[in-house]
Amino acid sequence: MADSNKNSYKRIFSMLKEHNKWFENSIPLIASENVPSPAVKEALLSDFGNRYAEGWPGERVYAGCIYIDKVEFECMKLAKALFRAEFADVRPISGVVANLAVYCGFTNPGDVMLAPSIPAGGHISHGKKEHSGTAGLVHGLDIEFYPFDAEEMAIDVDKTKGKIEELKNANKLPKMAMFGGSLFLFPHPVKELADFLKSYNIHINYDAAHVAGLIAGGQFQDPLREGADTMTMSTHKTLFGPQGGLVLGFEKHAEVIKKATFPGLTSSHHIHHMAAKAITFVEALEFGKDYAKQVIKNAKALAEALSAFGFKVLGEKRGFTKSHQIAVNVLDYSDGGKVEVDLEKANIIVNRQLIPGDIKAGRNYYHPGGIRLGVSELTRLGMREAEMRDVAEFIKQVVIEKRDPKKLAPKIKFFRKDFQKVQYCFDKKLGAYEYVKLR
Repeated sequence: MADSNKNSYKRIFSMLKEHNKWFENSIPLIASENVPSPAVKEALLSDFGNRYAEGWPGERVYAGCIYIDKVEFECMKLAKALFRAEFADVRPISGVVANLAVYCGFTNPGDVMLAPSIPAGGHISHGKKEHSGTAGLVHGLDIEFYPFDAEEMAIDVDKTKGKIEELKNANKLPKMAMFGGSLFLFPHPVKELADFLKSYNIHINYDAAHVAGLIAGGQFQDPLREGADTMTMSTHKTLFGPQGGLVLGFEKHAEVIKKATFPGLTSSHHIHHMAAKAITFVEALEFGKDYAKQVIKNAKALAEALSAFGFKVLGEKRGFTKSHQIAVNVLDYSDGGKVEVDLEKANIIVNRQLIPGDIKAGRNYYHPGGIRLGVSELTRLGMREAEMRDVAEFIKQVVIEKRDPKKLAPKIKFFRKDFQKVQYCFDKKLGAYEYVKLR
């Protein structure tokens, strides 16, 4: 038994190293991922990860929080500066938990929430109970969907107003309107709908999980100035930090959010991740504008190159994208699930994606009509528009030309050789995927 335990011990570390080496030689295009700086990794390794700090800084349930409190106060200050918010709760341990804090603070089970459907870009944390969505399954919300214009890849403003009136007449007036989502190509119409929604006392939350870094960099939209009451997010997508969550808003909502986060949804809150968030906020304040600008340029360049090769890139009428994401209908060649598998064999990492029309056509998440691409991580590695055209060429060779993806992998390894360090940060000592051994 002792030998078996030791073998497992060795095998786990071997697989961790192999994973790092794989990503060192791959093209990571998962829109919900990014690579943190060496400084963020250092914070994650700190002793903060072994401690408890229940409650609000300065009002802890535990002793031993002198330095934890100081870092958390700094973290909140930086978050408020980065997003020009009056209030920030940096304790949520994920974007889903951040959303739950807002659900708990501003709605009751049985209330109606308006949100994007998943094929129209919505996230599962906004979803119905019958779909095992967080909002419905965990908090008991009744979910209604925004009317969606598939050609524009946008929420239909006029039809949304009409739907609100219909719901009011049916005694189902929403208590919350959720903007933001998982497939997120263009800004959502917060400004266009805010006054109308607030005339019915509907709380507006904006889920910025995917676009937080673009918002911080001034390159997408500004939800808190456009009418959102609260803004939730994860901290590891276009905002290039550790995995975690964040709730932002106005001082008038502070106590409600604080109590929902603790004791409602967390005890101790992954304090090492909180410290790493603080480092990320400093990096974003210093480098975020340049990073966000390049992300947008790269996304457009990749979308345009894919379209020129014959791919059906969604959102063409509006210039394909204004975010870090690109959505591609791949039904001319296969389906999203099969394309995802083929690209992974070439070390091109993407994810399959439900797109408008899939559900009506009987397609499901395992074999949807599309794939979703994100350029956040490639941009953090220093790639620019020229490299995006190379990436499009690799994708074309696998999907359209049906070349053997395993034979393409060595070319991708060569392509990656000059992009091994994290950019847009203060310290570049370690490679982006360099394995750090402490044993």
